Amino acid sequence: MRLLKVATCNLNQWSMDFDCNMKNIKESISRAKEAGAVIRLGPELEITGYGCEDHFLELDTVNHAWDCLKELLVDDWTDGILCSFGMPVIKGSERYNCQVLCLNRKIVMIRPKMWLANDGNYRELRWFTAWKQKGSLEDFLLPSDISEAVLQTTVPFGYGYIQFLDVAIAAEVCEELFSPMPPHAELALNGVEVFLNASGSHHQLRKLDLRLRAFIGATNTRGGVYMYSNQQGCDGSRLYYDGCSCIVVNGDVVAQGSQFSLKDVEMVVAQVDLDAVASLRGSISSFQEQASCKPKVSSIEVPYRLCESFTLQMLLSNPLKIQYHSPEEEIAFGPGCWLWDYLRRSGASGFLLPLSGGADSSSVAAIVGCMCQLVVKAISEGDEQVKVDAIRIGHYTDGQFPTDSKEFAKRVFYTVFMGSENSSNATRTRAKVLAEEIGSWHLDVSIDGVVSALLSLFQTLTGKQPRYKVDGGSNIENLGLQNIQARIRMVLAFMLASLLPWVHNKPGFYLVLGSSNVDEGLRGYLTKYDCSSADINPIGSISKQDLRRFLKWAAVHLGFSSLEEIESAPPTAELEPIRSNYSQLDEVDMGMTYEELSVYGRLRKIFRCGPVSMFKNLCYKWGTKLTPAEVAEKVKYFFKYYSINRHKMTVLTPSYHAESYSPEDNRFDLRQFLYNARWPYQFRKIDELVTQLDGDRVAIANEASRARSDGGMGVVAAGSGNPSVGL
Repeated sequence: MRLLKVATCNLNQWSMDFDCNMKNIKESISRAKEAGAVIRLGPELEITGYGCEDHFLELDTVNHAWDCLKELLVDDWTDGILCSFGMPVIKGSERYNCQVLCLNRKIVMIRPKMWLANDGNYRELRWFTAWKQKGSLEDFLLPSDISEAVLQTTVPFGYGYIQFLDVAIAAEVCEELFSPMPPHAELALNGVEVFLNASGSHHQLRKLDLRLRAFIGATNTRGGVYMYSNQQGCDGSRLYYDGCSCIVVNGDVVAQGSQFSLKDVEMVVAQVDLDAVASLRGSISSFQEQASCKPKVSSIEVPYRLCESFTLQMLLSNPLKIQYHSPEEEIAFGPGCWLWDYLRRSGASGFLLPLSGGADSSSVAAIVGCMCQLVVKAISEGDEQVKVDAIRIGHYTDGQFPTDSKEFAKRVFYTVFMGSENSSNATRTRAKVLAEEIGSWHLDVSIDGVVSALLSLFQTLTGKQPRYKVDGGSNIENLGLQNIQARIRMVLAFMLASLLPWVHNKPGFYLVLGSSNVDEGLRGYLTKYDCSSADINPIGSISKQDLRRFLKWAAVHLGFSSLEEIESAPPTAELEPIRSNYSQLDEVDMGMTYEELSVYGRLRKIFRCGPVSMFKNLCYKWGTKLTPAEVAEKVKYFFKYYSINRHKMTVLTPSYHAESYSPEDNRFDLRQFLYNARWPYQFRKIDELVTQLDGDRVAIANEASRARSDGGMGVVAAGSGNPSVGL
């Protein structure tokens, strides 16, 4: 038997904070050595942090990475353990995203990434070049100070694998696994048994299964040990890297790390039998045949043994049941962990949330409450870093630290109900009860005086007094009066966030939390520079439907029982007067339901549909309950208001990325913000299709009528006629 102990890890790196990153890297190596591992894999670009973005264009970033690598090599960190470190490397005039494999204070090889992630949130081609020379390894001239420190002049650079005396090992970097022709297939045929995948993969609702299936598929039919390492946490942007580092052997997960955690370093260790890999490959005839005529991949021979022979002191890791979180748990834990990282790294003393008593702001409050619970739990489990951060942020003294989540929330979380004459007692009460359940410092403020002052000023300037629509005013007046209330709340929120710590003799400032959801952003159903404008927003790319399911879950599992009543209440902005015959409702205001908005959003972004293709798809989806003309009206209405309000996305509060149809304008959903909202060409095409479909329906009806009058002799054969039948 060839027994091998391997270690991978989740690291909570922070882009451009080299001290933080090196601390975590060294801690992971120490723990790997303590566990007896001979291979240690870290995340992609772990030395710099994955999210450095345009900082990768600075020579300083590359030079600092080399300095950090030298620090790891001149000391004993790589003694007796193969370490894979992620960092940018410049070769010639090109910059590459590389894995640097080191052993015994030497660089064994540098493996540049061949297939770069360049869609969705990823822009790797902006900063890096893909390595295209697959034929052979090249000599890379090390920087002079590195060369002097490690007594090496050149190292192999390129695509290849390392052949030790008892095992063959290769790197496959993140996106390469998901490419149409992944390197591991070719490498397996060349005898590689252990694959090292360093990744920078962010959280997205319901995404983890796709990732794990890729690891399992990589070794299920061709055998092998697949190691995966990922960052975990907020490294300085909208993304939360969701860890879940794991080790897969012959299609079975034998070790899995957490997806959401407050830990800075989490190790995942497994003990594997490489003979099991050889045995599986030997039993698959097609693998043997393809291996016999494989294209040869370059390799580096290292006269060193990593494996141990048979011993009962080394127990093999057995297959595990894969751990998945429900979407509701993902909404609680992902944004909760992201908020904690943002809070502790920003220097803020806490959060302030305008809490309306509605579903969205209550969801944000529940997520902050969950964060407080996670902090207290981590401290009770012995996490010293979380304890240190919590003591500093909560301003504990005399050796005290958080032991109760509600008490901790009182120190770091302000909620404010900003009521007006249009607010109901029901929402005011819901906000108060929820704040008590979470433990936040809650304020109840009336904004009517400020609204009146502004309207008096307007009347003095213009001689006119606007009225609500229910009182006989125009749409312009109605919208203007609503916007005044919404924008006052934003100004008041930032004023309170900056001054309340001073009022309570606390240092620092509070971060203002936004609470608009992805569907409202897509439709533009928000006031520019209202309470949707904040420092950060943990639910900005989560759908209303998912949030309502989350509220039901949180009412039970987080212990905030009032959320059940909040979830069941009809969504309303409460910006218009309540009358006996009128009550403002979100879906009525928008002219569409949240369910419809979710459908539009997925078709627009995920399935890349413009107006015409969206109309065609919805004719199939909704054809049993709507006519083509009705579908056309809905599609036109959506695109009209989507395009009119697209400009609001340019100032959207930075939001936790959780949904694949997010309209976030900064980097994920790049589109113009000035449209011809009439869409004349596209809408004309839709009208032509409606006319054609209506004509087909009339023809079919006439044909059916003639068939009935002929006594059934003229029945149309099934499947014949125009393919539009059935729309």
